[in-house]
Amino acid sequence: MSVMRVLRAATTAALLLAAAAALFLGWTLFVWPPPSWWRTHWPSETAFMRMRQRQYAAARDATPRHYRPVPLDSISDWLERAATAGEDDAFFQHHGIDYRALREALGYRRDAFSWRDPRQRAELWRALARASERRDRLRGASTITQQLAKNLYLSPSRNPVRKLKEAAIAYRLEWALPKERILALYLNVAEFGPNLWGVEAASQRYFARPAARLTMDQAALLIATLPHPLTSNPAYLPGRTRWRQQLILRRLRGEPVEVPHEAGEDIAPLGAPAAPTADSTAAPRDTLPKPPADDSAAAPPKDTTAARKPSDARRWSLDALRRPGFNA
Repeated sequence: MSVMRVLRAATTAALLLAAAAALFLGWTLFVWPPPSWWRTHWPSETAFMRMRQRQYAAARDATPRHYRPVPLDSISDWLERAATAGEDDAFFQHHGIDYRALREALGYRRDAFSWRDPRQRAELWRALARASERRDRLRGASTITQQLAKNLYLSPSRNPVRKLKEAAIAYRLEWALPKERILALYLNVAEFGPNLWGVEAASQRYFARPAARLTMDQAALLIATLPHPLTSNPAYLPGRTRWRQQLILRRLRGEPVEVPHEAGEDIAPLGAPAAPTADSTAAPRDTLPKPPADDSAAAPPKDTTAARKPSDARRWSLDALRRPGFNA
């Protein structure tokens, strides 16, 4: 084979690889409507809503859809705070992906990384090798922006390629929208029960009041519904939802809370925590209640696709909640 033929073959292969990479990048970044559309528009329907509608139709379930988006100033401040406390404590610091939470989920203990350090490289590879065993924790490290990207455009699939597209869309949402708009969109399209979408519909359904009038306890209970809205909510097997509510309330009250992961570690069954006093500064780890087994033991009334495990609890105080966009 001549040198020219080898060069032509190499050039052709390089062009094909470049074209494939460009197509993959285009597929990863392309979404419709573009993220900038959501600056002034509410979704009439999301990808998640369409998926659920197909499932309900296949099951011949005629449950009507309840969905009524409202602006952020029509949502209780407690609900906004509970959302960040329960779902994404670094929401106002990251740019779509919380790398600190990812490091914690993977078990990588270092705050920095350098390819030049062989020990850090070895520790990184060990952490990546454990990724499949820590899928629940990795799902818990998903940010509010990632969850919004999944709800608007994608599916609950665990496919790594789908997760890559989710990350790319999350970055695009962060570039196109202010944080307050991202939070408003998320709270309005999140699933809170069977064909129940958004905080306004959920507030009316569970508490018979608008989202603007939710108390701290009600807001925490509503956000605690998000990980498993079809298998545990205020109206159906509320055990685990109540357990998660207590964790969120502790963070909102400024109590340091650190709990083991719900799915993989034991929690001492010492009953519900006592009401905090004015001078309470800490919540011991062993005072947390054990998650009840009712949610997993009983069959859910609907499809359980996309059930997420709650994220590892992190340390919180009210000072951390006093960020731009919130009225303390």
